[in-house]
Amino acid sequence: MASAAEGDVGAVVELAGVLRWVLQELSLNKLATSLGASEQALRLILSIFLGYPLALFYRRYLFYKESYLIHLFHTFTGLSIAYYNFGTQLYHSVLCIVLQFLILRLMGRTITAVLTTFCFQMAYLLAGYYYTATGNYDIKWTMPHCVLTLKLIGLAMDYFDGGKDQKSLSSEQQKYAIRGVPSLLEVAGFSYFYGAFLVGPQFSMNHYMKLVQGQLTDIPGKIPNSTIPALKRLSLGLFYLVGYTLLSPHITEDYLLTDDYENLHFMFRCMYMLVWGKFVLYKYVTCWLVTEGVCILTGLGFNDFDEHGKAKWDACANMKVWLFETNPRFTGTIASFNINTNAWVARYFFKRLKFLGNKVLSQGLSLLFLALWHGLHSGYLVCFQMEFLIVIVERQAASLIQDSPTLSSLASITVLKPFYYLVQQTIHWLFMGYSMTAFCLFTWDKWFKVYKSIYFLGHVFFLSLLFTLPYVRKAMVPRKEKLKKME
Repeated sequence: MASAAEGDVGAVVELAGVLRWVLQELSLNKLATSLGASEQALRLILSIFLGYPLALFYRRYLFYKESYLIHLFHTFTGLSIAYYNFGTQLYHSVLCIVLQFLILRLMGRTITAVLTTFCFQMAYLLAGYYYTATGNYDIKWTMPHCVLTLKLIGLAMDYFDGGKDQKSLSSEQQKYAIRGVPSLLEVAGFSYFYGAFLVGPQFSMNHYMKLVQGQLTDIPGKIPNSTIPALKRLSLGLFYLVGYTLLSPHITEDYLLTDDYENLHFMFRCMYMLVWGKFVLYKYVTCWLVTEGVCILTGLGFNDFDEHGKAKWDACANMKVWLFETNPRFTGTIASFNINTNAWVARYFFKRLKFLGNKVLSQGLSLLFLALWHGLHSGYLVCFQMEFLIVIVERQAASLIQDSPTLSSLASITVLKPFYYLVQQTIHWLFMGYSMTAFCLFTWDKWFKVYKSIYFLGHVFFLSLLFTLPYVRKAMVPRKEKLKKME
């Protein structure tokens, strides 16, 4: 009788557990529906916010504990977040991390290890894109895996640099070079750190090890005084999150594909693209600000002190919000958006192509790498091709205005500066939206339809400037000999 009763109790407990799980799933699905979001998107944002209680736990109980405990904590929490979001598909990250560790150990500090890492990790990521691709933006295991791919490639390059003579390395390479031999637990903790596993930011193994060793604090020997800086980034992230949640049902990329959009007047089509192009970036801004707050809270965001002795907490900053919102140039947006990923590409890809002897070619190949890293859809290639074109033209235009006495004088008229700023911002965000159209619509049939509806305005505008600005420069910029005579 007792065993039967115990069996009944066990069955009830098991049933209660199942019911609790079902209720949680139903409530999560219901909440996502009420917010106009997908369940996967809600899981993602909840996982990002989960970083704050985890960071508080880390500060309270683990900050100056043994290294292996910290690595275990980061690995366990990261794996749990991966399982919550992607289920058993977390094996993709586990496999790549273990194989990366074996590559480092078996191949050592060799160029073969670097090339093997690059080829394997990128091939695995691209294969994941190929087999999971749809015509829509889906949150799946490839999303955090693209972040992991850069981490592991950077790890291999830093490990390779660690075997070189310091004199042969640049100051930047010396900073990131790994002198020791990372253990599997260290690589796992570095890879699964809960504050950056899902959406970034990127950081080096050396920086992570400083966190584990308790060095990333503004008060030596004590927990970092980073709560207020973290809350500031969290608050800013919440501001963008609320704005995006309220407006996202009304400003969508799907509208670009409708007959209603196509039937609008040309000017209204352009204006909608301008507004949407700015707004669509806010979902990325939200995630990066919130995760930056987590990194700051743990201490990972500590970036030494400024000239006034004030602690800087921007080591993991992926956004410069004020620059992003106010700068009227495309290069300003690039400098303020996804900062750590851009820095990674500059450090591990662009600068390593120095042997080509051509800066423009290196920049083009870097953008091609970024396009492939984002995915296999044609829209990514078109977006980064537009970025390449726009940056070249913008630099040509800026150089022309600076070197032309006439244009320089016009640009310096104070009363006209607000007008210039408005024109610049209009051009800036219109063609940012134009580029993001291909990025967000993915497939050629979708972005081609939208581009056709506005007569390929971005391509026509910037290609025309690319070929005409050199002639304008010849006409408006005096030769050096003439300038000397004028002086």
